[in-house]
Amino acid sequence: MTREVIVEGVGLHGGAPARVTLRARPGPVALAAAGVEARIDQLEVVSTARATTVQARGAGAPVGTVEHAFAALAALGVTDGVSVAIEGPEMPLLDGGAAAWCEALARLGAPRGGRRLRVARAALLDVGPSRYELAPADSVDVQVRLEIDDPRIAPDARWRGDPDDFVARIAPARTFAMAHEIEELLRRGLARHVDPACVVVIAPDAIHHAGRPFEADEPARHKLLDLLGDLYLHAGPPLGRIRAVRPGHAANARAFRRAVEEGLFVPA
Repeated sequence: MTREVIVEGVGLHGGAPARVTLRARPGPVALAAAGVEARIDQLEVVSTARATTVQARGAGAPVGTVEHAFAALAALGVTDGVSVAIEGPEMPLLDGGAAAWCEALARLGAPRGGRRLRVARAALLDVGPSRYELAPADSVDVQVRLEIDDPRIAPDARWRGDPDDFVARIAPARTFAMAHEIEELLRRGLARHVDPACVVVIAPDAIHHAGRPFEADEPARHKLLDLLGDLYLHAGPPLGRIRAVRPGHAANARAFRRAVEEGLFVPA
């Protein structure tokens, strides 16, 4: 176990260098940026354009693309004992998923199995074209279904709350994008420094990837990863079943905020 782990890389969207220092220390998990530190429950979502961007309420600088790091914290049950300090406007992309964050937390010796919520009652939350089905259960069961009309893509992914299964199967799922989205980013001078091995690009005539082989359910697994990262901002994932159809960062933020406001997430 070490007291400090540093990870460095560039952001997916802006391409700016970023340095993140994970430190072992007492107290709830906190995010520090531009000299302002806030607990996770003191953060607010300030943008969901292509990623989740958060900021300490009323102060501090926004931090983009937090969902991959937060997914690792969520799936491993890390709620205490770690501070996350970032230098830069956006979390680094690293491997394109959450595997590098899981490895860094393991090197730090971050304590697993923190506080837990539960789903209080069955509910259906519609947010635009997205749908979230919630039901009580004695264990974590998170399901995602994509609505992509593409026979090359398997639309479903599921995770039953096992941290080791997350590390082995969900965390390595890379960021994916449609070819036209990448073209638009490049036209704006963004995403030029991204390692091709970290991103899957889905084009009409081919699925472009490097490094590891592409698997048909990798996009769905990555959407599940993103969902867990967004749930972490609301102290999740809870004990219970969550099935998300056509999830996205904006819909996730709205749905989980509603779940908290309507008393659907309560202490276990």
